[in-house]
Amino acid sequence: MKHNLITSSISALFLIATATATSNAAANDKEVVANDFVEIFEKLGGKHPGYRKAHAKGLCASGTFVPTPNQHFTGAALLSNGELPVSIRFSVGGSNPNSDEKAAGTRGMGMQIKLPDGSFHTFTGNNFPVFAGKNPEVFHGFLSTLLPDENGKTDPAKTMAYIQQHPSVQANAMWNKTAKTAASFANTEFFGLHTFYFDQPNQQKTKFRWTIEPNLGVKTLEKAEAAKMPTEFLADTFAQQLKNETVSFNIMASLGEAQDSDIDPSQQWPSERPQVMLGTVTVNTSGSDACKNTNFDPNMMSAGFTPSDDPVLRMRSPAYAISFGKRLSGQ
Repeated sequence: MKHNLITSSISALFLIATATATSNAAANDKEVVANDFVEIFEKLGGKHPGYRKAHAKGLCASGTFVPTPNQHFTGAALLSNGELPVSIRFSVGGSNPNSDEKAAGTRGMGMQIKLPDGSFHTFTGNNFPVFAGKNPEVFHGFLSTLLPDENGKTDPAKTMAYIQQHPSVQANAMWNKTAKTAASFANTEFFGLHTFYFDQPNQQKTKFRWTIEPNLGVKTLEKAEAAKMPTEFLADTFAQQLKNETVSFNIMASLGEAQDSDIDPSQQWPSERPQVMLGTVTVNTSGSDACKNTNFDPNMMSAGFTPSDDPVLRMRSPAYAISFGKRLSGQ
């Protein structure tokens, strides 16, 4: 469980990097700053200069986005310009660029759609449906329990106690307990976790969260099946699928109601919320280095879309920027 908790949790937030944390921290949780997260990620996952601080191992791909206009996103440039080019990066959770793909746990996805005016719309998600903590303070406190002591030993009892005392960590921990190995990136569902808004022409706002659903269906490997796979198989599997069938994903928007939290990514919305399709992404190629220096910041959105006040989401822009700078400078 420890391995899954580390990979899922580290990959969820990438690199927190703001001067100070939000003011809504729980009274018993330490206020955190950027260096707290930089240090804890390196202690947990090791230093790998030149690589992303999380999701270090990845696969670049490219394709096209065909929009599905609908009344909830009327006039959205993203949905009004026909077929658009897409840059994609699929990834394995954690900071090790040589991680074992047989291991169960986090798989990630970054998707950047380019509009005719040169702007971009970015979708960044993971295969787990809830984040490990309602805010950065709780998340950092959780990560702290995974650190080894002066003798190099971890204390699972400390981690379990923290999870029991912090309800917003529990759903993510439960997901990790039952997570299986992804059979392929092409058969993985990705969750955006955060809440976004779209400004309608009638001054109304569409409140939504998105998921990306594979049209080839979700497929995972049982433990015995995964054990028979090579350490690296995801890139080859994906390339073979591209040769033999159409690899595509539907981008779905779940429409929120007033009572649905827009600031807590550890809370799932009710499954009965209406869903509308934003469009379909069809993958055409994979395996190049085209996405290597792309910064998949989920706050980079096209006209009309805005982020919520979710403190984890708000911190991603400066976090990604600093991580990007470190990567380019070989740190």
